[in-house]
Amino acid sequence: MWDDVVEGALGGLVIVDTRRLDDCYAAVDYFEHKDIPFAVAVAVAVAVNAFDGEVEHDLDEVRWALDVSEHIPLTVFDARETGSVRDALLVVLDVALARATSAEPA
Repeated sequence: MWDDVVEGALGGLVIVDTRRLDDCYAAVDYFEHKDIPFAVAVAVAVAVNAFDGEVEHDLDEVRWALDVSEHIPLTVFDARETGSVRDALLVVLDVALARATSAEPA
């Protein structure tokens, strides 16, 4: 099903639970194995879910643990709050728009 979901996608948001970082590798690996490296053909961001307003690891530790390069945006959000989810999705949209406008011929 995921192959159908990502076909033609402009972006993706990998949601990370810092209490269970090991469970996040599959999502990161999926993009890499589909030959869609982070932020090359598609705009990808990583959103770290803040359970009870807390994050178990800081963003640098998450970036290192998931082996996500510096050009991939990481953001903290609360999946239970609509505004926070919107803001996380806007990060992906911003990356997609930046990529689209920089790819346009001059």
